[in-house]
Amino acid sequence: ANGHPDLQGNWTNVTVTPFLREEGKGPLFTWDEVAQLEWRAAARVERCARASDPARAPPTAGRSTGGYNNVYIDRGKIVAMVNGEPRSSLVTNPPDGRMPAMTPEGRRSMDAYRAFRGSFGPYDNPENRPLGERCIMSFGSNAGPPMMPNYFYNNNYTIVQTADHVMIMTEMVHDTRIIRLCTPRPLPDNVRPWMGDSWGHWEGETLVVETTNMHPDQRIVGGGATFSPSARAKVTERLTRVDEYTINYEFTVDDPGTFRR
Repeated sequence: ANGHPDLQGNWTNVTVTPFLREEGKGPLFTWDEVAQLEWRAAARVERCARASDPARAPPTAGRSTGGYNNVYIDRGKIVAMVNGEPRSSLVTNPPDGRMPAMTPEGRRSMDAYRAFRGSFGPYDNPENRPLGERCIMSFGSNAGPPMMPNYFYNNNYTIVQTADHVMIMTEMVHDTRIIRLCTPRPLPDNVRPWMGDSWGHWEGETLVVETTNMHPDQRIVGGGATFSPSARAKVTERLTRVDEYTINYEFTVDDPGTFRR
C-alpha cells in the first residue's frame, strides 16, 4: 500500500546447504551433487519417520533415550538456490566459504568464555544451560540477526509489515524481532537487548536492516561455527522479494572485535 515490496507471509530458510563450505570445494554444487544431496535428504526423512519398533530393547542405562522418531524433525530436503545457482555454502565471503581468522581480541574472548564455562559442571546452575533450552532465545541463531537455519527443525518465519515497522516472528521459541523503519535513534551503548537494536530502511526494492547493541550472551551459530559478538559488532541484513515464493536474504557480520575481515 505504501509503494514498497510486500514481504509479508510465512517463510522458511530450511536447507541442506551447509553454513560453511567444505575445504577445497568450489562455490557451487554440480547438478549431480544437488540430485544426490536431495535424494539422501528425502530418503532420510522417509526412513527416520517410520514408526518405532514396539518390541525394541530398552535404552542402555546412562545414555540418552532419544526420541520416538523424526516425525517432528525438519532438517531440510533442498539445496539453497541463489539467482538460480546451487550454493555449496551459505557463507560466500571470504571467497573460500569459511570463517575468517579471528583477531587476538576475539581469541582471548573465546578462550575466556570457554574457561569460565569449564569451571562449572553442566547442571551446576541454570545460567549454564543453553538459552534455547531455557526458552529465552532460539536454538542456534534462528531469530538472529543474522537469521540462520537451525538444521534441525522450526525454521519457519512469519513477517508482518506496516509503513513504519517490520515484525519477524521465529517459530523456534517464538522470538519476535521488531524492526523500526524511521530515523534511527540508537540505544545507549550499555543497553543490549536480545536480538540487538534494529533499524530498517528501503534501498529501492530491498529492505536493509542494521543491528547493533548485540547482547553479550547471545551466540551466533551456524553449521558448527559459533561465536559471541563483541561490543562493536554490527549486522547488516538485506531482504529482496525475488518472486511470489522467494525472498533473497543476505547478511554481513562486521565485527572488528572478533574477526580480521
